[in-house]
Amino acid sequence: MDITSVLKAIWMIAAAGLTILVLLHSPKGDGLGLGGQTQLFTSAKSAEVTLNRVTWTLFAVFMGMTIVLSKMAK
Repeated sequence: MDITSVLKAIWMIAAAGLTILVLLHSPKGDGLGLGGQTQLFTSAKSAEVTLNRVTWTLFAVFMGMTIVLSKMAK
């Protein structure tokens, strides 16, 4: 297994995680889209803030891997 395969695996995991997290966002911004998940947090607002942070982090990982993989292909 070479480094390209490892980077592609991280890239695919980030893409899948990003897709799932975006679908979890509430369309109106007042909590999680799925009802049962809010019990893990102290309030719906803290759940939304945490979800936003994780989503942005995964977005940064995904874009970083995209740039690295595109440079490696040349």
